[in-house]
Amino acid sequence: MQEFLEQLEIREAAGRDLADRLRTQIAELTTQLAAAEKALERLRITRETILEIAPDLPGGLAPLPSAYRQILALFEDTADGLRPKDVCIALDTGTEPRHVEGVRAKLKRLVSRGILTEPEPGLFRLPQPTPSPD
Repeated sequence: MQEFLEQLEIREAAGRDLADRLRTQIAELTTQLAAAEKALERLRITRETILEIAPDLPGGLAPLPSAYRQILALFEDTADGLRPKDVCIALDTGTEPRHVEGVRAKLKRLVSRGILTEPEPGLFRLPQPTPSPD
């Protein structure tokens, strides 16, 4: 019977050690969680602030969705401009009429926001810098 009680005592001690380690881990995780939640709150506030001031930025630019940023990245590499089908090919989205028209609509939105220009029907490019008078 004494051996049985000693085994119980050993298991109890092991259980207490495990519980102590878990409490320590919970405390550490609680601290990490609080820090992560604080960072998320700061990001949320930053996003709201940017959206509040976006109308006051040059051209009223608000943050663009990733599809638009991908399209604009293509234009940074070409001075000649691109047509909607060229954009579809470069982005590997397919060249069916529905894809081309979807891209054309995005390009037209970028033109209406002053981010792109359409110097001739169906040809889109970044605005050309105006030469400075010397």
